[in-house]
Amino acid sequence: MSFLSLRHAFLFAASLLLTPASPAASLPDFTALVEKQGAAVVNISAIQTRGEKTQLPVPFSGIDESDPMFDFFRKFIPRRHEFPGADPDNQSLGSGFIIGGDGYILTNAHVVEEAEEILVRLADKREYMAKVIGADVRSDVALIKIEADGLPRVVLGDPARLKVGEWVVAIGSPFGFDQSVTAGIVSAKGRSLPDENFVPFIQTDVAINPGNSGGPLFNLRGEVVGINSQIYSRTGGFMGLSFAIPIDVVMDVQHQLRTKGRVQRGRIGVAIQEVTRDLADGFGLPRAAGALVSSVEPEGPAARAGLQQGDVIVRFAGKGVDASSDLPRIVAAVQPGTDAEVDVYRDGKPVAFKVNVGEWQDPKEAPVAGAAPRGLSAPNKLGLVLSAPTPAQRRERGIEGGLIVDRAQGAAARAEIQQGDVVLAVVLEGRQIKLASVAEFNRLVGGVEVGQKVTLLVQRGDTSSYVSLRAGK
Repeated sequence: MSFLSLRHAFLFAASLLLTPASPAASLPDFTALVEKQGAAVVNISAIQTRGEKTQLPVPFSGIDESDPMFDFFRKFIPRRHEFPGADPDNQSLGSGFIIGGDGYILTNAHVVEEAEEILVRLADKREYMAKVIGADVRSDVALIKIEADGLPRVVLGDPARLKVGEWVVAIGSPFGFDQSVTAGIVSAKGRSLPDENFVPFIQTDVAINPGNSGGPLFNLRGEVVGINSQIYSRTGGFMGLSFAIPIDVVMDVQHQLRTKGRVQRGRIGVAIQEVTRDLADGFGLPRAAGALVSSVEPEGPAARAGLQQGDVIVRFAGKGVDASSDLPRIVAAVQPGTDAEVDVYRDGKPVAFKVNVGEWQDPKEAPVAGAAPRGLSAPNKLGLVLSAPTPAQRRERGIEGGLIVDRAQGAAARAEIQQGDVVLAVVLEGRQIKLASVAEFNRLVGGVEVGQKVTLLVQRGDTSSYVSLRAGK
């Protein structure tokens, strides 16, 4: 290379170093949003009914404080002295937002739960006593009202248009600090939380703390897309995972509360489980999607429509069921008494049904029955030692067939099958075969090659589910 070429190369490199860098993309400015929408966000103080009050949300009221799940998902309500002469131990604080100029306000059900008095403080410091129009514990939505007119109100958005990674803003009263603004992004959509199957939560990393409960979640257009409801926390404070109820779910609930006084949800009477890749292979499905029916309620809507144990529901009422958690929300949204189309896979083939949707009620916890070990059969390739149930055991468990597990080892133990479980059926080559004898089961399993996946229908107590395991030697 000549001296001139070297000089030109040096000058070019120097010019790159001296050229100003292109301005970085600026962060969003939330000031206009807060100035316009903040006036519709309120502070809510509630005096609870005197007496001992649970510190857990309703779905977790049976969890012991020593259980790790006690702190997994918690509602966030700080205690604060707000009313003159009130006992701070019976007082809660939360947030809400105005949806009607005539005084209708949305918040969380747990904010106003068992409240004797509810005080609403507006952004301009005006205070009003509120009454509860209705509350739905399952969705954690409450509609309250104050006697006022000409109030500022929020603009509602469409959560379906919300994208993961999009900026969102929360306004509320964390720890009693009114009109606090925090921002973050949408971390995920359609989250299912323990025992709360009816809400497809919006997960964000917006800083949410005690007192934010019931407050609005805004998109950058200044539209409310959700109600901040829960956080994941082991300390009681923000840890980077917050959950909001989508506003379309909220508005459906408040409409029913306003017009009917309660929320009606559909049900079809099935127990379901997720379709794993192993289960999809076992049932001969084209892909691992849908909701696998592990049991059907006798004489329930699904049973009357012809659905069976082992069916895989892939579409309900015109909506696709990609994951098992989708089905409860889709069914719940259907008005009871409505006929709904159901598409399932049965024996690897698509089948269509029409089910008349029933009305959902809180399920009662079923007792778990045990079984005493009986005479042992020979071990098989799945590591199961089985025996036929006695007539008394059949009556006790309400089963017509199946085999009792006397011992589980190897593949069965790794699949968490336990002594006392009942193996009702085996799925081979996409076909479900009910079991009547130990000899029949051992014959079926005996023809399975080492390493081949086998799917069993196993009952424990009053609950049955499908389990996939690999055959051993």
